[in-house]
Amino acid sequence: MFEVMMYDGGVYRSDELFEMIEDVGGVVLNKNRSAQMLIVTMSIPGEDKAAVKKLCEAIGGTVKSVPLAGTEIAVVGPTLGRHHMPHPICDIAEELRRYGAITVVMGLARGRGKATSQISMKEREIIEEYDAAIFMMGNFKSCIEAKTDIIKDIRTPLMLVTGPMPEGLEDTCEAIIPGVGRKTERMRLPPERTKLDEIADRMDEILREKRRTIEEDPLFVHPAEVKQLLEDYEPIDMSLRPAPIVLHLDGLRVKIPMKEHYEDLYNVEVYGRKLGEVASISESKINDSSTLIRIKTRSQVEDEDRQKKA
Repeated sequence: MFEVMMYDGGVYRSDELFEMIEDVGGVVLNKNRSAQMLIVTMSIPGEDKAAVKKLCEAIGGTVKSVPLAGTEIAVVGPTLGRHHMPHPICDIAEELRRYGAITVVMGLARGRGKATSQISMKEREIIEEYDAAIFMMGNFKSCIEAKTDIIKDIRTPLMLVTGPMPEGLEDTCEAIIPGVGRKTERMRLPPERTKLDEIADRMDEILREKRRTIEEDPLFVHPAEVKQLLEDYEPIDMSLRPAPIVLHLDGLRVKIPMKEHYEDLYNVEVYGRKLGEVASISESKINDSSTLIRIKTRSQVEDEDRQKKA
Protein backbone atom coordinates (compact mmCIF):
# COMPACT_ATOMS: atom_id res chain seq x y z
CA MET A 1 0.00 0.00 0.00
CA PHE A 2 1.44 3.35 -1.06
CA GLU A 3 1.24 6.40 1.20
CA VAL A 4 1.08 9.99 -0.05
CA MET A 5 3.12 12.62 1.81
CA MET A 6 3.97 16.27 1.25
CA TYR A 7 7.43 17.71 2.02
CA ASP A 8 7.57 21.45 2.69
CA GLY A 9 11.04 22.88 3.19
CA GLY A 10 14.15 24.25 1.54
CA VAL A 11 15.93 23.24 -1.64
CA TYR A 12 19.11 22.49 0.33
CA ARG A 13 19.87 18.75 0.33
CA SER A 14 16.62 18.04 -1.54
CA ASP A 15 18.59 15.81 -3.92
CA GLU A 16 18.91 13.35 -1.01
CA LEU A 17 15.12 13.24 -0.77
CA PHE A 18 14.68 12.54 -4.47
CA GLU A 19 17.31 9.79 -4.30
CA MET A 20 15.51 8.12 -1.39
CA ILE A 21 12.14 8.32 -3.16
CA GLU A 22 13.70 6.54 -6.13
CA ASP A 23 15.50 3.98 -3.94
CA VAL A 24 12.32 2.90 -2.13
CA GLY A 25 10.35 2.66 -5.38
CA GLY A 26 8.29 5.77 -4.78
CA VAL A 27 7.08 8.41 -7.24
CA VAL A 28 7.11 12.20 -7.19
CA LEU A 29 3.52 13.30 -7.85
CA ASN A 30 4.13 17.04 -7.87
CA LYS A 31 7.03 19.42 -7.31
CA ASN A 32 6.76 23.19 -6.79
CA ARG A 33 9.76 25.44 -6.23
CA SER A 34 9.62 29.09 -5.20
CA ALA A 35 13.02 30.75 -4.73
CA GLN A 36 14.75 28.56 -2.13
CA MET A 37 11.57 26.85 -0.90
CA LEU A 38 10.33 23.52 -2.21
CA ILE A 39 7.06 21.58 -1.91
CA VAL A 40 7.13 17.94 -3.01
CA THR A 41 4.12 15.62 -3.06
CA MET A 42 5.27 12.00 -3.18
CA SER A 43 3.81 8.52 -3.16
CA ILE A 44 5.92 5.97 -1.30
CA PRO A 45 5.51 2.41 0.05
CA GLY A 46 3.90 2.44 3.48
CA GLU A 47 6.75 0.45 5.06
CA ASP A 48 9.24 3.19 4.09
CA LYS A 49 7.15 6.11 5.37
CA ALA A 50 9.06 6.44 8.67
CA ALA A 51 12.47 6.50 6.94
CA VAL A 52 11.39 9.15 4.42
CA LYS A 53 9.82 11.27 7.16
CA LYS A 54 13.03 11.06 9.21
CA LEU A 55 15.09 12.25 6.25
CA CYS A 56 12.69 15.14 5.54
CA GLU A 57 13.03 16.35 9.11
CA ALA A 58 16.82 15.90 9.02
CA ILE A 59 17.17 18.23 6.02
CA GLY A 60 15.05 20.91 7.70
CA GLY A 61 11.61 20.30 6.21
CA THR A 62 8.19 19.39 7.55
CA VAL A 63 5.99 16.51 6.42
CA LYS A 64 2.24 16.16 6.41
CA SER A 65 -0.14 13.55 5.09
CA VAL A 66 -2.21 14.43 2.02
CA PRO A 67 -4.16 11.20 1.50
CA LEU A 68 -6.25 12.47 -1.41
CA ALA A 69 -3.30 13.60 -3.54
CA GLY A 70 -3.38 12.08 -7.01
CA THR A 71 -7.18 12.14 -7.23
CA GLU A 72 -9.78 14.33 -8.94
CA ILE A 73 -13.17 14.70 -7.24
CA ALA A 74 -16.41 16.32 -8.44
CA VAL A 75 -18.61 18.21 -5.96
CA VAL A 76 -22.11 18.37 -7.45
CA GLY A 77 -25.20 20.43 -6.65
CA PRO A 78 -28.65 20.07 -8.24
CA THR A 79 -28.20 23.38 -10.13
CA LEU A 80 -25.83 26.34 -10.30
CA GLY A 81 -28.54 28.66 -8.95
CA ARG A 82 -28.34 30.41 -5.59
CA HIS A 83 -30.96 28.04 -4.20
CA HIS A 84 -28.78 24.96 -4.77
CA MET A 85 -25.21 26.25 -4.87
CA PRO A 86 -24.64 27.60 -1.35
CA HIS A 87 -21.41 28.16 0.53
CA PRO A 88 -21.05 24.60 1.95
CA ILE A 89 -20.38 23.18 -1.53
CA CYS A 90 -17.40 25.51 -1.93
CA ASP A 91 -16.26 24.76 1.64
CA ILE A 92 -16.34 21.02 0.93
CA ALA A 93 -14.35 21.47 -2.27
CA GLU A 94 -11.76 23.58 -0.46
CA GLU A 95 -11.46 21.05 2.38
CA LEU A 96 -10.76 18.26 -0.11
CA ARG A 97 -8.05 20.42 -1.69
CA ARG A 98 -6.38 20.69 1.73
CA TYR A 99 -6.27 16.88 1.72
CA GLY A 100 -4.46 16.98 -1.64
CA ALA A 101 -7.30 16.38 -4.12
CA ILE A 102 -8.04 18.33 -7.29
CA THR A 103 -11.70 19.33 -7.07
CA VAL A 104 -14.29 20.52 -9.58
CA VAL A 105 -17.62 22.13 -8.61
CA MET A 106 -20.50 21.52 -11.01
CA GLY A 107 -24.29 21.80 -11.17
CA LEU A 108 -26.88 19.81 -13.13
CA ALA A 109 -28.82 21.44 -15.97
CA ARG A 110 -32.24 20.17 -14.77
CA GLY A 111 -31.75 19.21 -11.13
CA ARG A 112 -34.35 21.65 -9.80
CA GLY A 113 -37.66 20.45 -8.36
CA LYS A 114 -38.79 17.53 -6.22
CA ALA A 115 -40.89 15.94 -8.97
CA THR A 116 -39.08 17.20 -12.07
CA SER A 117 -35.36 16.85 -11.23
CA GLN A 118 -33.33 14.75 -13.64
CA ILE A 119 -29.81 14.02 -14.81
CA SER A 120 -28.78 13.51 -18.42
CA MET A 121 -26.64 10.67 -19.76
CA LYS A 122 -23.88 13.13 -20.65
CA GLU A 123 -23.86 14.49 -17.10
CA ARG A 124 -23.52 10.93 -15.75
CA GLU A 125 -20.62 10.28 -18.13
CA ILE A 126 -18.88 13.50 -17.05
CA ILE A 127 -19.23 12.62 -13.36
CA GLU A 128 -17.91 9.10 -14.03
CA GLU A 129 -14.67 10.60 -15.38
CA TYR A 130 -13.71 11.55 -11.81
CA ASP A 131 -12.26 9.30 -9.12
CA ALA A 132 -15.26 10.06 -6.91
CA ALA A 133 -18.18 12.46 -6.58
CA ILE A 134 -19.96 14.24 -3.74
CA PHE A 135 -23.63 15.18 -4.21
CA MET A 136 -25.09 17.83 -1.91
CA MET A 137 -28.88 17.65 -1.87
CA GLY A 138 -30.21 20.17 0.66
CA ASN A 139 -32.47 20.52 3.70
CA PHE A 140 -35.72 18.70 2.90
CA LYS A 141 -35.87 14.98 3.69
CA SER A 142 -38.78 14.18 1.35
CA CYS A 143 -37.13 16.12 -1.49
CA ILE A 144 -33.82 14.26 -1.07
CA GLU A 145 -35.56 10.87 -1.03
CA ALA A 146 -37.56 11.77 -4.17
CA LYS A 147 -34.37 12.56 -6.11
CA THR A 148 -32.99 9.03 -5.96
CA ASP A 149 -32.76 8.77 -9.75
CA ILE A 150 -30.18 11.55 -9.86
CA ILE A 151 -27.57 9.49 -8.03
CA LYS A 152 -28.65 6.00 -9.07
CA ASP A 153 -26.40 3.93 -11.36
CA ILE A 154 -23.47 6.36 -11.40
CA ARG A 155 -20.39 4.15 -11.82
CA THR A 156 -17.92 5.99 -9.63
CA PRO A 157 -17.65 6.08 -5.80
CA LEU A 158 -20.33 8.43 -4.55
CA MET A 159 -20.95 10.31 -1.29
CA LEU A 160 -24.22 12.03 -0.44
CA VAL A 161 -24.10 15.11 1.82
CA THR A 162 -27.44 16.32 3.20
CA GLY A 163 -29.14 18.28 5.96
CA PRO A 164 -31.43 15.58 7.42
CA MET A 165 -30.64 11.86 7.19
CA PRO A 166 -32.61 10.37 4.27
CA GLU A 167 -34.02 6.85 4.31
CA GLY A 168 -33.76 4.19 1.64
CA LEU A 169 -30.68 5.61 -0.12
CA GLU A 170 -28.01 3.45 1.54
CA ASP A 171 -27.63 1.20 -1.52
CA THR A 172 -27.25 4.10 -3.97
CA CYS A 173 -23.94 5.46 -2.63
CA GLU A 174 -20.87 4.57 -0.59
CA ALA A 175 -21.59 7.02 2.24
CA ILE A 176 -24.21 9.48 3.51
CA ILE A 177 -23.09 12.39 5.68
CA PRO A 178 -26.00 14.33 7.26
CA GLY A 179 -25.81 17.62 9.11
CA VAL A 180 -24.69 19.87 6.25
CA GLY A 181 -27.62 21.65 4.68
CA ARG A 182 -27.97 24.80 2.63
CA LYS A 183 -26.85 27.98 4.37
CA THR A 184 -25.85 31.48 3.30
CA GLU A 185 -22.58 31.74 5.18
CA ARG A 186 -19.25 29.95 5.32
CA MET A 187 -18.66 26.94 7.57
CA ARG A 188 -16.39 28.60 10.15
CA LEU A 189 -17.62 27.38 13.54
CA PRO A 190 -15.79 24.49 15.27
CA PRO A 191 -18.68 21.99 14.83
CA GLU A 192 -18.86 22.91 11.13
CA ARG A 193 -15.11 22.47 10.66
CA THR A 194 -15.40 19.09 12.38
CA LYS A 195 -18.10 18.12 9.89
CA LEU A 196 -15.85 19.11 6.98
CA ASP A 197 -13.09 16.93 8.43
CA GLU A 198 -15.57 14.07 8.68
CA ILE A 199 -16.47 14.43 4.99
CA ALA A 200 -12.81 14.47 3.93
CA ASP A 201 -11.89 11.52 6.17
CA ARG A 202 -14.82 9.48 4.84
CA MET A 203 -13.80 10.27 1.27
CA ASP A 204 -10.29 9.11 2.14
CA GLU A 205 -11.73 5.77 3.33
CA ILE A 206 -13.78 5.40 0.13
CA LEU A 207 -10.79 6.04 -2.12
CA ARG A 208 -8.54 3.78 -0.04
CA GLU A 209 -10.99 0.98 -0.79
CA LYS A 210 -10.82 1.86 -4.48
CA ARG A 211 -7.01 1.78 -4.29
CA ARG A 212 -7.11 -1.66 -2.67
CA THR A 213 -9.36 -2.91 -5.46
CA ILE A 214 -6.93 -1.59 -8.07
CA GLU A 215 -3.98 -3.21 -6.27
CA GLU A 216 -5.66 -6.64 -6.55
CA ASP A 217 -4.96 -6.40 -10.28
CA PRO A 218 -2.25 -3.72 -10.52
CA LEU A 219 -2.03 -1.20 -13.32
CA PHE A 220 0.61 -1.86 -15.97
CA VAL A 221 2.31 1.42 -15.03
CA HIS A 222 1.70 3.94 -12.25
CA PRO A 223 -0.11 7.10 -13.47
CA ALA A 224 2.62 9.29 -11.95
CA GLU A 225 5.24 7.58 -14.13
CA VAL A 226 3.18 8.40 -17.23
CA LYS A 227 2.86 11.97 -15.96
CA GLN A 228 6.65 12.26 -15.78
CA LEU A 229 6.95 11.03 -19.37
CA LEU A 230 4.37 13.50 -20.64
CA GLU A 231 5.69 16.58 -18.84
CA ASP A 232 8.32 17.13 -21.56
CA TYR A 233 5.76 16.93 -24.38
CA GLU A 234 5.80 20.48 -25.78
CA PRO A 235 2.02 21.10 -26.16
CA ILE A 236 1.53 20.13 -22.50
CA ASP A 237 4.60 22.07 -21.33
CA MET A 238 3.30 25.18 -23.16
CA SER A 239 -0.27 24.83 -21.88
CA LEU A 240 -1.51 27.84 -19.89
CA ARG A 241 -4.35 25.92 -18.24
CA PRO A 242 -4.02 25.28 -14.49
CA ALA A 243 -2.70 21.77 -13.73
CA PRO A 244 -2.35 20.68 -17.38
CA ILE A 245 -1.88 17.07 -16.19
CA VAL A 246 -4.21 15.82 -13.44
CA LEU A 247 -3.57 12.44 -11.84
CA HIS A 248 -6.37 9.91 -11.30
CA LEU A 249 -6.15 6.65 -9.39
CA ASP A 250 -6.29 4.70 -12.64
CA GLY A 251 -4.92 7.20 -15.15
CA LEU A 252 -4.64 10.88 -16.03
CA ARG A 253 -6.50 13.84 -17.46
CA VAL A 254 -4.33 15.70 -19.97
CA LYS A 255 -5.62 19.15 -20.89
CA ILE A 256 -4.85 19.14 -24.60
CA PRO A 257 -7.21 18.22 -27.49
CA MET A 258 -7.24 14.49 -28.21
CA LYS A 259 -7.96 14.85 -31.94
CA GLU A 260 -4.81 16.89 -32.50
CA HIS A 261 -2.46 14.85 -30.31
CA TYR A 262 -3.81 11.28 -30.32
CA GLU A 263 -1.00 9.81 -32.44
CA ASP A 264 1.75 11.46 -30.38
CA LEU A 265 0.19 10.32 -27.11
CA TYR A 266 -0.40 6.79 -28.46
CA ASN A 267 3.27 6.42 -29.43
CA VAL A 268 4.81 7.57 -26.11
CA GLU A 269 7.16 4.76 -25.03
CA VAL A 270 6.41 3.13 -21.68
CA TYR A 271 8.64 0.22 -20.60
CA GLY A 272 9.23 -0.77 -24.21
CA ARG A 273 5.54 -0.53 -25.11
CA LYS A 274 3.47 2.20 -26.71
CA LEU A 275 1.20 4.10 -24.31
CA GLY A 276 -1.78 3.34 -26.56
CA GLU A 277 -1.12 -0.39 -26.08
CA VAL A 278 -1.20 -0.23 -22.28
CA ALA A 279 -3.87 2.45 -21.85
CA SER A 280 -7.12 3.60 -23.44
CA ILE A 281 -6.98 7.16 -24.78
CA SER A 282 -10.31 8.95 -25.18
CA GLU A 283 -11.80 12.41 -25.42
CA SER A 284 -13.28 13.96 -22.29
CA LYS A 285 -17.06 14.37 -22.27
CA ILE A 286 -16.65 17.87 -20.80
CA ASN A 287 -15.23 19.43 -23.96
CA ASP A 288 -12.85 18.67 -26.77
CA SER A 289 -9.84 20.29 -25.09
CA SER A 290 -9.06 17.47 -22.64
CA THR A 291 -7.92 13.88 -23.08
CA LEU A 292 -8.50 10.98 -20.68
CA ILE A 293 -5.89 8.25 -20.33
CA ARG A 294 -7.09 5.13 -18.51
CA ILE A 295 -4.22 2.74 -17.80
CA LYS A 296 -4.95 -0.95 -18.33
CA THR A 297 -4.18 -3.56 -15.71
CA ARG A 298 -1.37 -6.06 -16.16
CA SER A 299 -3.85 -8.87 -16.72
CA GLN A 300 -5.63 -6.87 -19.44
CA VAL A 301 -2.35 -6.26 -21.27
CA GLU A 302 -1.39 -9.96 -20.95
CA ASP A 303 -4.80 -11.08 -22.28
CA GLU A 304 -4.52 -8.72 -25.25
CA ASP A 305 -1.00 -10.04 -25.98
CA ARG A 306 -2.29 -13.63 -25.94
CA GLN A 307 -5.17 -12.75 -28.27
CA LYS A 308 -2.78 -11.13 -30.74
CA LYS A 309 -0.51 -14.21 -30.73
CA ALA A 310 -3.53 -16.48 -31.25
